[in-house]
Amino acid sequence: MRAPHLRKERLEASATDFVVRLAFLGLFAWWSLELVRPFVPILIWAILLAVALYPVYAWLARQLGDRPRLAAFLLTLLSLATVLGPVSILATSLAESIQWLASGLNSGTLKIPPPPAALDEWPVVGKDLDEAWALAASNLDDAVRRYGPEILPTGGTVLGKIAEIGLDVLKFVASVVIAGFLFLPGPRLAAGARAFASRLVQPRGAHFVDLAGATIRNVSRGVIGVALLQALLAGVILYAAGIPGAGLVAFLVLLLCIVQIGPAPILLPVLIWIWTTQDTTFSLVLTLLLVPVSLIDNVLKPILMARGLTTPMLVILTGVIGGTLTHGLVGLFLGPVVLSVFYELVVAWTRLGAVPPEPPESGAA
Repeated sequence: MRAPHLRKERLEASATDFVVRLAFLGLFAWWSLELVRPFVPILIWAILLAVALYPVYAWLARQLGDRPRLAAFLLTLLSLATVLGPVSILATSLAESIQWLASGLNSGTLKIPPPPAALDEWPVVGKDLDEAWALAASNLDDAVRRYGPEILPTGGTVLGKIAEIGLDVLKFVASVVIAGFLFLPGPRLAAGARAFASRLVQPRGAHFVDLAGATIRNVSRGVIGVALLQALLAGVILYAAGIPGAGLVAFLVLLLCIVQIGPAPILLPVLIWIWTTQDTTFSLVLTLLLVPVSLIDNVLKPILMARGLTTPMLVILTGVIGGTLTHGLVGLFLGPVVLSVFYELVVAWTRLGAVPPEPPESGAA
């Protein structure tokens, strides 16, 4: 009679001990995640950069006579020069543009030109947009009082994110430095990821890892890279020409290029304004410089992308908006890449589950 009672007590003690250990382990796991959570976007962006730039690193290492450390160092320096040079200039210009816009609104010195004559003929939104534009052009104070309650909440969120641009540039720098340290152990890390995925999703886990890598390279270089190049070129040209709001224009070009719309909706009104306010020679030179910037994606995308982009525009747009609102400027690049990878993996997993049945054997009745 005593033995079953002792076994029950020991079982209860073991269960209690297991629950207590599990609770302490969960507490420390949660605490650890809270400690590293601010660094997660930086680490993920560093991994994405390393995956996207690894072919460039491997090619550079071969050109330098199989010197991988020197190749990683030079590629990191080049990436840092890109971040600390044009990106920092355009980020500063963007902050100055927002400050100038806010100052003009507060002081009443900001002047809005009248709307185009054919604006009210646009379908659906033409009349409302023409009315709002005409009111802002004639009496900006009344326009702010009328439309301010609808615009200010969104504007406050955007301004709050823009205020974090300096910190986001530092996050970019940290991600580039970390990515530089990931180039050397890249093959071992990739092999470990394939082995882990194979154990997790048998038997196609390694295929999913390869698919994720290909998607990262396609989106990072063919979408993010080309968009960043177009925005940098447009911003530097406008900044060097002394055009006000060059940073804001470059940021809008970056957004439109990432979502695959292209820079024309932004650069075309800028060129029209330049032709109406500047002399002919100056306007012609800027036009000859900005038009190739608008068309450069048609040349670079087929070269940089190994295959056509199958990710829908809605997925990329959702990643851009969600990433920017969640993680600021880093999220602008991080969001569409991560969401595109997730989309491609889900599509591949769904197709894998829809395997057609094997045909019956010839000898079957």
